[in-house]
Amino acid sequence: MIIGVPTEIKAQEYRVGLVPSGVKALTERGHRVLIQQGAGLGAGLPDQEFVAQGAELAPDAATLWGESEMIIKVKEPVSNERGNEFSHMKPGQVLYTYLHLAPAPELTRELLDREVIGIAYETIEGRAGSLPLLIPMSEVAGRMSVQAGANCLERPHGGRGVLLGGVPGVEPGVIVILGAGIVGRNAAQMAVGLGAEVWILDIDLDKLRYCDDIWGSRVKTLMSNKLNIEKALGRADLLVGAVLIPGARAPHLVTRDMLHLMKEGSVIVDVAVDQGGCVESTHPTTHADPTFVIDGIVHYGVANMPGAVARTSTFALTNATLPFALRLADLGVEEAVQSTPGLRPGVNVYRGAVTYEAVAQSLDLACEPLPF
Repeated sequence: MIIGVPTEIKAQEYRVGLVPSGVKALTERGHRVLIQQGAGLGAGLPDQEFVAQGAELAPDAATLWGESEMIIKVKEPVSNERGNEFSHMKPGQVLYTYLHLAPAPELTRELLDREVIGIAYETIEGRAGSLPLLIPMSEVAGRMSVQAGANCLERPHGGRGVLLGGVPGVEPGVIVILGAGIVGRNAAQMAVGLGAEVWILDIDLDKLRYCDDIWGSRVKTLMSNKLNIEKALGRADLLVGAVLIPGARAPHLVTRDMLHLMKEGSVIVDVAVDQGGCVESTHPTTHADPTFVIDGIVHYGVANMPGAVARTSTFALTNATLPFALRLADLGVEEAVQSTPGLRPGVNVYRGAVTYEAVAQSLDLACEPLPF
């Protein structure tokens, strides 16, 4: 199979879809790998490192997309001042990347109109329904959420001027985390390490028990319901939105009307923003302009947080994505999906049809089963 790895053109996205060891694994199996010139520079991976493992360099995006049967990316295709990836897509081409289609009707329509086979990292399943390709970036984003929130709390950045860990004689800041999944637990790990007061809310008692087993009295665990969320908002210096419904739009657990419960200058970091956000007042931002203020509350809505730590993120992502990429390249989509059960839910769109139920429901579109 001919596999293409383009330069990401989403704003401030520095990751790349494959590392040199991944190129070696594919070329050793007889596949041809094209790397767009400069694709890895943002992650500290120069062209020669890819070439040394058997990759060929493509001079531009049009050449790479035009020759490739499968595209391995990090983020969904976009059209902006740096290029129009939609125009490069062709019928039957396999697009293997994060897609997050539930809150993206325009992107979904482009994929359907161009009859692309869209395989979304975020809905590929592992054992017991786990999401192995979402986990590494959720780990990064969870840890970064506290780092970013601490920065936003500084007065020059519009925050309350609170040091989350406090100092002797001064109480620490309060971090409220909505969701005790991968993002939430990684945020909690950072928050506990800083010495902050940490509240974790979730609807899953088993997840709350797990957090209690790990951190004990260093965290407060609460069942997630409207009353407890409202109570927590009144205490929060930093609110981390870490809610996920796989493949679907995130529910708005914090409405615009609830912002008045928060202290002026407190901060919201909504990690769920790439799935529509679990805070109604959030919207996607970029690393170049990450925050905005509504009702006195600082909102941080960067939709590709791990892109800022591109080297760590790129290696962590490839560790998870490469085994499935090898299956797709070796066997082709149909046989790979049939022989690898976790790949089937990863196929979100297939040759003009939506094939993932949660995406179809979120966008009010028909869902069709895969024809194999």
